[in-house]
Amino acid sequence: MQERRVLTDPQINNDLLRPVEHTSMAFWIIIAILSIVLLGALAVLGLIFYWGLGFLGINRPVMWAVFITNFVFWVGISHAGVMISSILRLTHAEWRRPITRAAEVLTIFSLITAAIFPVIHSGRPWRTIYWTLPYDFTRGIWPNVRSPLIWDPSAIFTYLTGALLFIYTVMIPDLAVLRDRATGVRRRIYGILSLGWQGTARQWRFQGLAGILISAIILPVFVSVHSIVSWDFAMALVPSWHSNIFAPYFVIGAIHSGVSAVTTLMIILRRFFHLENYITPDHFDALGRLLIPIGLGWFYFFFMDFAIGLYPQETVDVAPNILRMFTPPYNVLFIIFLITAFFIPVPAWFFRRVRRSAALMLVTTLLVNVGMWLERFLIIAPGLQQKQPLVYTWGGYTVSVAELIITASSFALVGLGVLLFSKVFPIIPIWDQKEGQRLQTTIQSGQRELPAIVLKEE
Repeated sequence: MQERRVLTDPQINNDLLRPVEHTSMAFWIIIAILSIVLLGALAVLGLIFYWGLGFLGINRPVMWAVFITNFVFWVGISHAGVMISSILRLTHAEWRRPITRAAEVLTIFSLITAAIFPVIHSGRPWRTIYWTLPYDFTRGIWPNVRSPLIWDPSAIFTYLTGALLFIYTVMIPDLAVLRDRATGVRRRIYGILSLGWQGTARQWRFQGLAGILISAIILPVFVSVHSIVSWDFAMALVPSWHSNIFAPYFVIGAIHSGVSAVTTLMIILRRFFHLENYITPDHFDALGRLLIPIGLGWFYFFFMDFAIGLYPQETVDVAPNILRMFTPPYNVLFIIFLITAFFIPVPAWFFRRVRRSAALMLVTTLLVNVGMWLERFLIIAPGLQQKQPLVYTWGGYTVSVAELIITASSFALVGLGVLLFSKVFPIIPIWDQKEGQRLQTTIQSGQRELPAIVLKEE
């Protein structure tokens, strides 16, 4: 039997509020490094807006490439918040407690990052904003509702609104704890945000009901968002994209990459903020077991999409697959994608020793997201490169340094957002941990609560 440590309420408050109340030098060093990366990306964006998209590696007919790959990738990462928070909350999974808020925060900053890329990709963001949300109603010019430029903002901002409402609702008790411990201006701000929370039975009842209702309401949004992203491709006239399996294929791929990203984030936060008492090998083991059916389901849909494209034996359907498998550099990327997204991590997760090791889970989950980024890229670029049967319309594509810098900055932006959030709010729910301690130390016997046997650590 594994020993469990009983934590008191003051100890939980002190441990989980330490990153908010005390800042280490390492924190500011990392913030400075991420900020420098973002400043470099802003300089590159200035050149892109000045010279136009010709500054990048995209070319006719490959008009979508790394930027749209990043868009799909970050929307996929954002699905982890709903997958872990909503579904596991509704199923009352106990091991969700230290993971939910980090997953929700990752959802918010991933969505914000994803929303930036279509704007950048347009080359003229001021025009993009106009045609997405036309403010000049007197001209009677309206957006084209058949355009992905309308679908994606609608889906993203609906999802972002739901995610923000969800994380704020479940964070109100923790804001009250911060209010009671803070002083000066911070106390007033936390007091406003906590909405007068006093921890009465009535407030707890409404707060719990609100969390469950929002969890149930946001689930359809969770499914629809990445389905809409997949329709950006499936509704196009590009033959290799015109697939009716794209919606479930993209959704399961988003869950595969998103849950892996949450696992990576939890390992990093555990080490950086010294949260070993709260994020344990049991949580890594549970996440690893969850990832096994997700990974197998994703591989099934990948294989079906790949095989269905070969059934008609049409040149326009077969050519992109031949390009991916046999033509450099796509053939090398294709092999790396399959190895990193499936053949290394998923078999490894069958071993309990791997699932309970923070180091091995970090490596395998990082490999998954390397592979899943390559998967999105291999859907987009080769599909456009030979999208017509006429050979003279085929083209090439080479990734530019500017695109790599912007891609690196997207990771810096998400990392910076999570770190700054952890400086203002607790990254692990305080009240959820206290509730877990109550359930750990008591058992129900009829109408009475009896103390449970708990083995304390030395």
